[in-house]
Amino acid sequence: MTDSGADVRLRRERRAFLKYLAASPLLASSSVAAFAAEFGQDDTDPLRDKVVRDYVIKSAKDALNVFDFEAAARESLPPAHWGYLSSGVMDEVTLHRNQAAFRDYGIPPHRLTDVETVDTSVEIFATKMPSPIFLCPVGGQRAFYPEGELAVARAAKSRNATMILSTASNTSIEDINAALEVPAWYQLYVVGGWNNGVATAKRAQEAGSEVIVLTVDILAGRDLEWQTRLARLDDRDCAACHGDNGLMNRAHFPMFQGLAAGEAAGSKWVDWEFVKRLRETVKGKLLIKGIMTAEDAGLCVRYGADGIIVSNHGGRADESGIATIDVLSEIVTAVKGKVPVLIDGGFRRGGDAFKALALGAKAIGIGRPYIWGLSSFGQEGIETVIDLMRNEFELTMRQAGTPAITNIGARSIRTLTRRL
Repeated sequence: MTDSGADVRLRRERRAFLKYLAASPLLASSSVAAFAAEFGQDDTDPLRDKVVRDYVIKSAKDALNVFDFEAAARESLPPAHWGYLSSGVMDEVTLHRNQAAFRDYGIPPHRLTDVETVDTSVEIFATKMPSPIFLCPVGGQRAFYPEGELAVARAAKSRNATMILSTASNTSIEDINAALEVPAWYQLYVVGGWNNGVATAKRAQEAGSEVIVLTVDILAGRDLEWQTRLARLDDRDCAACHGDNGLMNRAHFPMFQGLAAGEAAGSKWVDWEFVKRLRETVKGKLLIKGIMTAEDAGLCVRYGADGIIVSNHGGRADESGIATIDVLSEIVTAVKGKVPVLIDGGFRRGGDAFKALALGAKAIGIGRPYIWGLSSFGQEGIETVIDLMRNEFELTMRQAGTPAITNIGARSIRTLTRRL
């Protein structure tokens, strides 16, 4: 079987990272160094390797695809912050499966269809979006760029893109909604007990946000090995930012301010009864983010959710080895059209978004790509990431003979059989 360009790129980037680890004096005598030395020798095209190694864009306008921003972000961020952004859990099987799984599907080209005009707009919760691509919540964005979430909000406004704000934001929902002028969706992490969860949801709604996105995929905990390893390579004084009075101390995050003291720490206690109570308490729309099985999707509908986001936290929630696109069809079938199904996890190309829509998703979210843009070029980087993915998506629609989103369906996708 011939490897795809994405296969080669993933192996090449992994080798480069392992060589970096092997060269580190902190890890020189460790098993990681030995592993890196052993597996860093697999040769590929030398010219391609040189381009990947040596070419980093100097401005947002030079980017040909979102991966150009990944390289720029890697160069601009310190090791600990890059580790937070780039890593998954444990062996990162789920992280890499998220992207690799898209190659199990093909898009049949349909010719001689009038695609001079292509309508990429979708409607969700009576709101028309110019594109099905939205911005996922990412916490602590000032770790990547001084303006953090405010730069994202301005980019989302300029491109009329839907933005979901993280509970762990460095910027308040009030300030984000003022910058957007159209209220953001609000991602709800349950921090502490019931009172805290409801308080943050109500605060977001009082600020104008009409969609609350309860995130459930990391409630059980997780093991961020690679993030920890990269943090050990960072020789900066982390306490300056993460200490008691630091910018990145979550106790000082705006959405954590004013929460009830003394409530139970952690959130492993959250269950379907919590969802029921939240549904009865919160006005507006309630989405549940982090669903990966048909059974849980059915329960979301049963307990009153208005929508589902199929998600494994970008490979940072669990090490199931299951990509979000792997389970999309069964979840769409399970909800029987009663609620919209959205999805995130590994989306890097407009064609990835097209495949998800062909399998029944109503919209797709990106996380790391726009943070790569933020890290390297601020607002302009985010805008360019959005533009690139939208342009690729529109091109895919034309090649597939689908002039409107409603034309994308079963005939628009094929499951491929891999030959060993």
